[in-house]
Amino acid sequence: MTTALDTAARLFHENDGLDPHAARAHIEAALAGTDDGELFLEYRESESISLDDGRIRAANFDTRRGFGLRAVLGEAAYFAHAGEISEPALARAAETIRAAKTMEHAMVAAGPAAAPAPLYAGLNPLGEAPFASRADLLQEIDAFARAADPRVVQVMASLAGEWQVVEIMRADGSRVADLRPLVRLNVAVVMEQNGRRESGSHGAGGRSGYGPFIAPEFWQAAVREAIRQADVNLQSVPAPAGEMEVVLGAGWPGILLHEAIGHGLEGDFNRKRTSAFAGLMGSRVAAKGVTVIDDGTLPNRRGSLTIDDEGTPTSRTVLIEDGILTGYLQDRQNARLMNMRATGNGRRQSYAHAPMPRMTNTLMLGGEATPEDMIKSVKRGLYAVNFGGGQVDITSGKFVFSAAEAYLIEDGKVTAPVKGATLIGNGPDALTRVEMIGNDMALDPGIGTCGKNGQGVPVGVGQPTLKLSGLTIGGTAAG
Repeated sequence: MTTALDTAARLFHENDGLDPHAARAHIEAALAGTDDGELFLEYRESESISLDDGRIRAANFDTRRGFGLRAVLGEAAYFAHAGEISEPALARAAETIRAAKTMEHAMVAAGPAAAPAPLYAGLNPLGEAPFASRADLLQEIDAFARAADPRVVQVMASLAGEWQVVEIMRADGSRVADLRPLVRLNVAVVMEQNGRRESGSHGAGGRSGYGPFIAPEFWQAAVREAIRQADVNLQSVPAPAGEMEVVLGAGWPGILLHEAIGHGLEGDFNRKRTSAFAGLMGSRVAAKGVTVIDDGTLPNRRGSLTIDDEGTPTSRTVLIEDGILTGYLQDRQNARLMNMRATGNGRRQSYAHAPMPRMTNTLMLGGEATPEDMIKSVKRGLYAVNFGGGQVDITSGKFVFSAAEAYLIEDGKVTAPVKGATLIGNGPDALTRVEMIGNDMALDPGIGTCGKNGQGVPVGVGQPTLKLSGLTIGGTAAG
């Protein structure tokens, strides 16, 4: 059986000719007297194909390879990278780092524990079938959507896949590797009724081959879901404004948890005391019953990793337990400076980027309430089933999110769908407003990408249905 290290050795050391012993010597020279550091080698193949209005509008294929060499000294990090994997390029990078260091410590920290069993198959999804077959599938999606509902006037669909091979080498000679597939399917439709046009969309993906997502029963369900959302929007009325009770749906609405709370629990923000959660370890930060975790070990999930981009195995990290702050997300540097353990959350966009603490799959665990009981308990409020974009200020915790699918709740019943609703609040405050926690915890379908400091990485979110005692709703109708 071919292992990840076998594949990495073939790509980086046989094909590219980077001798492992020579590489170790350059790593040792660059890291001498530092606290930590690593050589990160990467090979990535990626493709995407998109259809719009019955025609293939774009088709792309890209291959990239390169390395990033990093030395960490106290709070400083020295980083050099190149889009060429060779001993001369590595030697230049090592010399650059040696020249930049201004002080030295005594010893480089030991590397992480050995990598666990892979969480996903390492096969390259791009080699599963001819590229043309994916173009044919998008045409099928277009035809199916138009036949499913005569109101469909535009169909947009896309498939994207990548295969990433990484190897992390350290000064002590240790080497770990990972083979990371990632695929995604997206479908969107525009429907017209009585002169009004509205859209709906659905996407899904994960760390696997294309197979599960291009099966007819799967993509047809995705099309029907996009049509359902567009139909709901066609019936929608302007959203009211004002403070009201809110019920958040299960699954993808966990993106609010990710943005408004998850970023504030990353180690670097807390070490620098720029997070709203800084200095609150052991304190109550949420209502009783609220337990939030980050779990990078879920098989085949978009945000999962067998090892992070520093070589540390990912883990299930409890961040908030029954309302009490119990943990932060840590890479190796911030963990050392905060005297905490690395949690396997050191992530980078590519070889050209240095790692930092990032989320993987961030979830709120389920409770005992039923969604029906939550709805019945609301006199007048908003039921937010699906979210679009949003933004958060890490220091204050303030957030603004747009609801892509939402409904009024009146006298304990879901009534009219609304359009243009935005949820406005403060992450730490919102956690204290959780009144009921559903028994229906669900993960998102596999579509999340998180941005931080200019770097984007795939992530997952999840939560049960939640009832919050009150949030400010921005809308266009009178409250």
